[in-house]
Amino acid sequence: MNYDLKGKSPAIPVGSLVLVTGISGFIGSHVADQLLQAGYRVRGTTRSDDKGAWVRDLFTKKYGEGKVETVVVSDMAQEGAFDEAIKAHVASDTSFSPDPNKVIPVAIAGAVNAASAAARQPSVKRFVHTSSSTAVTSPHLDHEVTISTDQWNDEEVEIAWAPPPYNPDRSFSVYSASKTQAEQEMWKFVKEQKPGFVLNCVLPNFNFGTVLSDKQAGSSAAAIKRIYETGDMEFTHRILPQWMVDVQDTARLHVAALIDPDVENQRILAFAHPFNFNDILRILRKLYPSKEFPGDIEGLGHDLSKIDNRPGVELLKKFGRPGWVSLEETVKDNVGL
Repeated sequence: MNYDLKGKSPAIPVGSLVLVTGISGFIGSHVADQLLQAGYRVRGTTRSDDKGAWVRDLFTKKYGEGKVETVVVSDMAQEGAFDEAIKAHVASDTSFSPDPNKVIPVAIAGAVNAASAAARQPSVKRFVHTSSSTAVTSPHLDHEVTISTDQWNDEEVEIAWAPPPYNPDRSFSVYSASKTQAEQEMWKFVKEQKPGFVLNCVLPNFNFGTVLSDKQAGSSAAAIKRIYETGDMEFTHRILPQWMVDVQDTARLHVAALIDPDVENQRILAFAHPFNFNDILRILRKLYPSKEFPGDIEGLGHDLSKIDNRPGVELLKKFGRPGWVSLEETVKDNVGL
């Protein structure tokens, strides 16, 4: 166990089987990796067996036989979708459709179905829901605003559910609303159903960092490597300046939320450092001075949100970490050289 419990027993005994939904995804794969490092066994859900194959191969080579298995859950919105998997949650819709009817009900159903399946199994003692920074706030460019765990991103929910037409510029609001309302339904479920497990939620901002396999799309992780390899900056206009977090820190906070007996009924903000893509470019130029990169982007601005991210730091220190992984270290890991 690489986590300092201050003499207490873990909420989940070491060696227990932990279900990780969406294990082939960027965050899910790192959550599994950190759990395996901590001595737990992992069962992961994927939407096809092809996606599960590389996960099994990667972690079996790294941790040995019998430590990881995968099961197919092709439609997480279907009632009972997680029942068999849980008998033994970090998946969401990232299609960025601008139609709230296609995204939000699916996100809510997926979260509540997983919670319902867990509640039917007395052996399940902890449930960690992967929410998002967008459940509490959106980027705030060039003006200060204080963010706390008491807040919800009601503004984006209102925009998302406004009458049609559903134009592409609504996509971010719909995604934000899906994360907001899915998490709200999780807390409502716990309050009304009183299951036998403790719920904690991790709310990460933009994730960068190491991609564990070249068979993995990587989603947000692909951005920095794309700039390094091709110099392409066209896509960056779709990513507002905001806070970021290294995916390994996001995964560590999931493990803390699962095993730390002092962490109960909490929303854990995974906000490490504010950034924009000019910051990324400056770091790339510093790390790789012999390589040419595009010039800075004019008028980017910065996210000036004020966030108390010290609770996350304290949990990371229990892993023996000094705090958040730096932006520079994350960029280096993302490039992968």
